[in-house]
Amino acid sequence: MDATAAHVIVGAGLAGAQAARTLREEGYDGPLVLIGEETEPPYERPPLSKGYLLGKDPREKIYVHPADWYREQRIDLRLGTAVTDLDPAAHRLTLADGSTVDYARLLLTTGSTPRQLPVPGAGLTGVHYLRRVEESDRLRELFRTAQRIAVIGAGWIGLEVTAAARAAGVEVTVLEALELPLLRVLGREVAEVFAGLHRDNGVDLRFEVRVTEIVGADGAVTGVRLADGTVVPAEAVLVGIGIRPSTALAEQAGLTVSDGISTDASLRTSDPDVFAAGDVARAHHPLYDRPIRVEHWANAVHQPRTAARAMLGQDAVYDRVPYFYTDQYDLGMEYTGYVEPDGYDRVVFRGDVPGREFIAFWLAGDRVLAGMNVNVWDVTDPIRDLVRTGRPVDPARLADPDVPLSEV
Repeated sequence: MDATAAHVIVGAGLAGAQAARTLREEGYDGPLVLIGEETEPPYERPPLSKGYLLGKDPREKIYVHPADWYREQRIDLRLGTAVTDLDPAAHRLTLADGSTVDYARLLLTTGSTPRQLPVPGAGLTGVHYLRRVEESDRLRELFRTAQRIAVIGAGWIGLEVTAAARAAGVEVTVLEALELPLLRVLGREVAEVFAGLHRDNGVDLRFEVRVTEIVGADGAVTGVRLADGTVVPAEAVLVGIGIRPSTALAEQAGLTVSDGISTDASLRTSDPDVFAAGDVARAHHPLYDRPIRVEHWANAVHQPRTAARAMLGQDAVYDRVPYFYTDQYDLGMEYTGYVEPDGYDRVVFRGDVPGREFIAFWLAGDRVLAGMNVNVWDVTDPIRDLVRTGRPVDPARLADPDVPLSEV
């Protein structure tokens, strides 16, 4: 390995930009290369289904850093560039144009890609996914012209796009295979809240349905056919059925991959000079004593900082409690913690659930695994403390709004 080789980051999104920034802040003064397939400078993805999609946030607001920041920090930012081969033994990357880049330490922040809908007609004009800024631009334009769309999948992306479409006056039918939206993430008790939210805002929710075909005319979408033969009319379709971690490069290189690139708590992969962070990383988490993969903004913000420090030889461990948020209509929510489906015993509510101003806690025994505050603010820190410490709680006091969370 060439001692003068660069530190290289593959994946020029939020996670990659955060890692580059941390490397410089921590004193790394050597050559630094940031490579991304997209032609846009690194940007944040949450606005694509929230403020930017709604037209509230200007385009400049989505970018992680100003365009000239990379030049000022002497970061070799290579956009529109695909990496086709990773050779860990040679510490070398091969790019799509045949050129190579040698590295001393490598960070993979390759993110994820939307799961594709495997039915006839999925390639028709008018079938949309949402992962990149140009896709958000197309949806914004669609909302100005369409009268009726269908959304396949009632996960976070599907519901946020639905809320944005309704705000624009577009009629929306949501098609979901499970009994409720977000059922695997939130469980039945809290999923009901989101079902009620969207019904109250005029959304046609159809649960326990299976899509068999996207139907069209002259190459463009006209509707969605369900297993029972029903055709749901639609001028366009948004598919939000989950994402897959982008592990192809890691797999080709022989790194350990299992629902993401496997790493230790310092974000180091099975190769000691290769690290991974963000959506693509399935990292061992000290708090849970097992590997987890988190597909949310906060992870893309904070995890790369740990990876960057570890790349520099520091004793860095990523042990933050997972966190994510959503904004839909007049509902704002923050979720702190981590719960597997069926990994909890009960949900305890504090506050006004029908009025959508409450906190929900997921418990295993008398321990809080996660908490979600809905239109209740400045409680993330005490919720995080309850999750991190694992101290026994009294469910009755937990449910009582008059008992401060710090005293539960």
